[in-house]
Amino acid sequence: MKRSKNSSTPAVLLWISHGTGRERLLKALAFAVLLSSSCLSGKQALGQDAPPENPDSIHGTVVNSLTHEPIAHALVVSQDNRFATMTDGQGRFEFTFPRATNDKGATGTSPAAPASARSELNVPSGLYVLTARKPGFLTDQNSQPQSQQWVPAGHEVTISLMPEAMIVGHVALPSSEPADKIEVEIYRRQVQNGRARWVSSGITSTKSDGDFRFAELASGTYKLLTHELLDRDPQTFIPGGQLYGYAPIYYPNVTDFASASAIQLGAGKTVQANLSLVRQPYYPVKVAVANVSTGTPMNVIVSVQGRRGPGYALGYNDREQIIQGLLPNGTYTLEAAGYEPNAVAGSLNVTVHEAAVEGPRMTMVAGHPIKVDVKEEFTSTETSGFTINGGGGSSRGFRGRYLNVALETTDDFGQERSFSLRPPRRPEDESFVIEDVQPGRYWVRITSSRGYASSVTSGGVDLQHEPLVVGAGGASSPIEVTMRDDFAEIEGTIEGANATVSDTAPPSGPVSSVSYATAYVYCVPLPDSPGQFTEAGVSSEGKFASLRLPPGVYRVLALRRQQTDLEYGNPEAMRAYDAKGQIVRLVAGQKEHLRLQVVSSSD
Repeated sequence: MKRSKNSSTPAVLLWISHGTGRERLLKALAFAVLLSSSCLSGKQALGQDAPPENPDSIHGTVVNSLTHEPIAHALVVSQDNRFATMTDGQGRFEFTFPRATNDKGATGTSPAAPASARSELNVPSGLYVLTARKPGFLTDQNSQPQSQQWVPAGHEVTISLMPEAMIVGHVALPSSEPADKIEVEIYRRQVQNGRARWVSSGITSTKSDGDFRFAELASGTYKLLTHELLDRDPQTFIPGGQLYGYAPIYYPNVTDFASASAIQLGAGKTVQANLSLVRQPYYPVKVAVANVSTGTPMNVIVSVQGRRGPGYALGYNDREQIIQGLLPNGTYTLEAAGYEPNAVAGSLNVTVHEAAVEGPRMTMVAGHPIKVDVKEEFTSTETSGFTINGGGGSSRGFRGRYLNVALETTDDFGQERSFSLRPPRRPEDESFVIEDVQPGRYWVRITSSRGYASSVTSGGVDLQHEPLVVGAGGASSPIEVTMRDDFAEIEGTIEGANATVSDTAPPSGPVSSVSYATAYVYCVPLPDSPGQFTEAGVSSEGKFASLRLPPGVYRVLALRRQQTDLEYGNPEAMRAYDAKGQIVRLVAGQKEHLRLQVVSSSD
């Protein structure tokens, strides 16, 4: 089974003060939580038989974030693996750190933070940031950084982990003897660039009794399906005779991905999902491919009734230049795409009905270039190119170096179907062209290191709100982009978000400048307004610095936790925030100061 991509590890920051009086030294250490089947005592991990006199120490408890019950036998480890200890039966742990003496006779906690850790995080010397993992538990994405505070030696620290979610089930066959190794796959709904897609999150095989299990799943929305399986039962299989197999089944026992029910998983939740396969005849399918060079790799997608989704598969025989395989009765859309040496694409509908399919021909069509016309309406004196220094001289880069235009498919699947501006062919090349674009529907995504796209159109269609449609003959109109730099600016204060370490921190010291995001601000353009989605962290003082935004109407939200699944590109999904946040109308050059309330997750 594939390991879940969501079982990432939590980081916990701990600030520890050492000593007393004027000579108090400030050091920092972060811990990670890991589960290990091995047993390490704190004494063994520290590699010493007895603690030195007047050591520095910290102790705490590892708990289940849902039940708040302690987690026994969790391994607590420092980043450099020099310090480690196991939690006891009550989930408690303790670290003891001996003091080291430097060349000048000063004392401090050993060891010092590695230079790599300091430079990566841009934090003062002595601050450790580490990760946590435990089988059966995942990162607690919703927990507050309880230990992100000044912690005197001996202070109680609580580290929480989120229990995993699981999907378990059984695949039943019509025969009395269940087949082994039936592949089952799950897809998770994930947000990419503000829009949700279905992404494969794991494949497993059933056991001999037909049972399967997906573990270490994060909260989210999932769909479940089986892969195709040919029936090779020696009691029923006749060489040269009719072939039988089991077509994909989608939970709960429907025949295509779009009709499948979404499985909602919460932390610690287990869902039972049973599937029943139907044995049915399979027939050979052979489709000749025309207008393609030998040696061109080909990706073939099979969709039932033209509805995209995983499950069915055919292969490509490059030597004979045919798409071939086996399919049961039904109507399918076959899509093929090749990318090297030249991009080509083609599609064909085929119907399988009680007989083999052989003879249809799919004609591949070369991808078409789409020209991008860029109009600059900059008001600043900044040059639109850039200068490359080195080698005793400099050269002016062409204006497109600050700008990229990408096309991203609107399909729920097919993440590989994306295209962007070609690189310049020569130093003076200032043309903007997206090459080899295949037929389909695409969102146009503009990224720029200077200014913003005030309008993006093609043939009168507003591509900031509508997709670009590319037909088999290519786009008839270029993409027209207008770039401006007359930003508006907003800054503000988030009420109730200034939970800082200053309450218990000393008035000065090497760690007093440490800050972290206590909330996050999201500026989401309204559906009928221009603008650009922007995210920013809120400082430990409850403020967010000046944000440069294109003119437009925005809903500004302050949320306690970072939102990795915010569908800001989907107006329907954003309706959940209609009564929340603050609506701000920004014009060019405007500077606005906002006071926002944190939006509660329970609202």
